[in-house]
Amino acid sequence: MDFRAILMGLAFALMWSSAFTSARIIVADAPPLLSLSLRFLISGLLGILIARMLGQTWKLTRAQWRATWIFGICQNALYLGLNFVAMQWIEASLAAIIASTMPLLVALVGWLVFKDRVPLIGMIGLVAGIAGVVLIMGSRISGGVDVLGVVFCLIGAMALTFATLSVKGAASGGNVLMIVGLQMLIGSACLFAVAVPLETWDVTLSPTWIAAFVYTTLVPGLLATWVWFMLVGRVGAVKASTFHFLNPVFGVGIAAVLLGESIGMTDLIGVLIIAGGILAVQLAKQKII
Repeated sequence: MDFRAILMGLAFALMWSSAFTSARIIVADAPPLLSLSLRFLISGLLGILIARMLGQTWKLTRAQWRATWIFGICQNALYLGLNFVAMQWIEASLAAIIASTMPLLVALVGWLVFKDRVPLIGMIGLVAGIAGVVLIMGSRISGGVDVLGVVFCLIGAMALTFATLSVKGAASGGNVLMIVGLQMLIGSACLFAVAVPLETWDVTLSPTWIAAFVYTTLVPGLLATWVWFMLVGRVGAVKASTFHFLNPVFGVGIAAVLLGESIGMTDLIGVLIIAGGILAVQLAKQKII
């Protein structure tokens, strides 16, 4: 993995992790699904516009269209939609921790469903990562966390896992930014269809809310997704996923700094265990150790 790929991976992890904090700010003063639908609409149109200016086309291959639809529905509508709803009730740090388990779920699904061979270090990492999640969940639930919010985040993490398993088809064949824009429009349409009968557009505008919405739309929404696809195309999905081990650390740290969320010793230990488990699983896939 070259230096440029490392910088791309670090940038992606930082942007991806920051989305939970900005989302928490947004849902505090606006309906979650309508806000997210609007965010995807703006991000998607911008992505398509820039893609066309770069000469990209929406004439995708069948594999790209299939992956784009799956990614748009599973990541944008289900994963992010459920997380936005859940963050009305739970802290951004907890949502980030749950979402960061995606690489562990990918490895688990590969082992259980596709009978993938997992080396010993990978199995140790998988068990350690799950143990870290259980440690944090036990501490948070006993402390009175909203269980429904946790369930929504867990379902979202499973949807993200399915989307990740489909990303290989979307990352090959070029037109990366066009794919990013199209899958965001798909997510926007799905969320809007659900939000209209359930929510009303009641927003308390403030400089903080506007900044959070603009940041979420442009940085985690558009830039991070584009960087992820480019990283996957550069080094492959397995090596790119290695950077997910930074997500629980970055997610908890950003929420603590910007939102003042308290981080207990159990949370800190659990986050480090999860990060170590994710790293072990990804390194095992690369046969580095």
